[in-house]
Amino acid sequence: MTDKKVDIAVVGATGIVGETMLAILKARRFPVGKVHALASQRSVGKRVAFGDKYLVVRDLAGFDFSQVRIALFSAGAAVSAEYVPKAVEAGCICIDNTSQFRHESDIPLVVPEVNPERVADYRQRGIIANPNCSTIQLMVALKPIHAAVGIERINVCTYQSVSGAGRRAIEELAGQTARLLNGQSIKPLVFAKQIAFNVLPQIDDYMENDYTREEMKMVWETRKILGDESLRVNPTAVRVPVFFGHAAAVHIETGEKIGAQEARNLLLNSPGIELLDESIDGGYPTPVTESAGHDGVFVGRVREDISHPRGLNLWIVSDNVRKGAALNTIQIAEILEKDYL
Repeated sequence: MTDKKVDIAVVGATGIVGETMLAILKARRFPVGKVHALASQRSVGKRVAFGDKYLVVRDLAGFDFSQVRIALFSAGAAVSAEYVPKAVEAGCICIDNTSQFRHESDIPLVVPEVNPERVADYRQRGIIANPNCSTIQLMVALKPIHAAVGIERINVCTYQSVSGAGRRAIEELAGQTARLLNGQSIKPLVFAKQIAFNVLPQIDDYMENDYTREEMKMVWETRKILGDESLRVNPTAVRVPVFFGHAAAVHIETGEKIGAQEARNLLLNSPGIELLDESIDGGYPTPVTESAGHDGVFVGRVREDISHPRGLNLWIVSDNVRKGAALNTIQIAEILEKDYL
């Protein structure tokens, strides 16, 4: 990092991801000048932590974005749709953590361990998009294999924690669990069905092809990030009663044959990946014991597919709030600051 300071706005500062962005900015010693914590009118005046100090939350609607060089958005797609263009017009570079701009061809979709060179494309619109949380961890784990032997097809089933649906979803899981353990009835509000002690094979709305939007995000985003529109992706997204950390059972068909040990060696020497892969009891990562609160993408259960000559299986786990959202955003900002400002 250089000695120059960068003034930053965090939009959605009172949300789980916004709070984590502020924590990571401080922990990674990003060269911030002034930090502005922004949210909707109902959160104005609240305080959010920034290291050992607190920032007073200001009203997004009245903020002058010409005061900052970079804005980190994580307040929902509708908010980004309204305010990102205003921020860009004021001369601010926006890194958007919502789905609003991910599929637009002239806006880069970046995972720093995978396609950092695409950060340069911010010049086209002044915007960089952060991918979906499940896509990020999938891309970090598959990039070294894709680069080495190519990937023709990805079959993935995600097991996603409730924090991916926000603070109310966390509260619903906690509340339902407590009530059920005390013999009380529950009424789902955030999810379509009971989430405590249950799994739900639906995340987001259904689309015309009967896949959900969350599932199709993985298709669109994977192709865009890897630059391969011919890549076949077959996803199923499942919500599980875990607070933090997404997991994915991944089955890939490679362009060339690769053995499990060769794949392990590639993963072991790739940025952002932590390999925990032993064929013993507990020799694999889980959301609770490894990924929650940590930055790495953890990979285990690496093995050759006994049903396909070029098949490979992996188990991938990562903290969806950190690497799946806040950390990835800050890593993009670090590249932007180091190489382009």
